[in-house]
Amino acid sequence: MQPKRKTRRWSADVTEHSDALDLQKGVFKSDSPDAIAKSLKRSAEQSHRRKADPFRSALSMLTFYMNRAGKNLTAGHRRTLMAAKDRLRQLFGRKPAAKRRLKHQ
Repeated sequence: MQPKRKTRRWSADVTEHSDALDLQKGVFKSDSPDAIAKSLKRSAEQSHRRKADPFRSALSMLTFYMNRAGKNLTAGHRRTLMAAKDRLRQLFGRKPAAKRRLKHQ
C-alpha cells in the first residue's frame, strides 16, 4: 500500500495550522509598506499562536512569504516588502538593517 501523498500546498498548511500568526486576509497584497508592517505588528501582538516575541514572529512571517513567493514576486512588490521589513523594525524600535541592493534593478 502506498503512503498518502503529501499536499503540494504545504506552505499554506504551515500558515494555517502551525504556530504561525493569525494574519489579516490579503495583508501581503498591499502596495503600502506601512500598511503591511502595521498589520503584521498588530497580528503579532494579538496572536496567541506565536512562540517567539512579536517582532521575531512578524519578521519571520514576512520573510516566509517572500521566500515562498520567490521568483513570482515582481521587483516592485519585492521592494515594497523589503520596505515593510524596514518599517516593521522602526515600529518595534529596532535598528535598521544594513543597506542592500536588489538584483535586476
